[in-house]
Amino acid sequence: MNKGKILVADDEASIRQIVEARLKMAGYEVVTAGDGEEAIERFRAERPDLIVLDIMMPRVDGLQVCREIRKQDTTPIIMLTAKGDIADRIHALEMGADDYVIKPFSPRELEARIKAVLRRTYVQPAKPAAIEIEDILIDLSKRQVFKQQKRVKLTEMEFSLLELLALNPGKPFSRQDILQQVWGYRLNQYSDTRVVDVHVSRLRSKLEKDVSEPELILTSRGTGYMFQNYHLGTP
Repeated sequence: MNKGKILVADDEASIRQIVEARLKMAGYEVVTAGDGEEAIERFRAERPDLIVLDIMMPRVDGLQVCREIRKQDTTPIIMLTAKGDIADRIHALEMGADDYVIKPFSPRELEARIKAVLRRTYVQPAKPAAIEIEDILIDLSKRQVFKQQKRVKLTEMEFSLLELLALNPGKPFSRQDILQQVWGYRLNQYSDTRVVDVHVSRLRSKLEKDVSEPELILTSRGTGYMFQNYHLGTP
């Protein structure tokens, strides 16, 4: 059973081969690229369901590849980053990456992250079909968001985060809860919650009237985040 097509872009042939073998055994179709330019070409030709993208690549680095893809597409992107490159990890998230895995990593961990991201991205949500609040319409069935009747472009994981919060108005979620429910993390003391903060910041920049005083996605002091408390129902 084909679980989907994955593009793996890394300049280290050994990593490409190990990841490709693992994902093929798990039932995925895999295409690979050895540098950034090839990654963009393979993306356009193959239209994968998810991209595994190394930051440090020759010719065009992973950050530039992520930026280029996000100009036209919301395909989920998981970045591969070096252990000490905290600034690069945050930068990748700010540019639209959905998650990152720190090198060295186990193929099993990467497979688990891929599975979680694809599950949140492509599994159809339950009712209600849509949520309307003020000038925001969240179409859960089509995974689209409109602000003042204009389409707001969200990545797949941004939508998944918004969906979790909006379907539970007034309920605070800790960053750890969000990581577990949206990204599928197996939590431990080393789990990095910055991925949640960056995604919330991105959502606020796209949806809030004033990001300095958010009215939709609220900070729950001492806990994490929650959506404005409203009556949940269909428009």
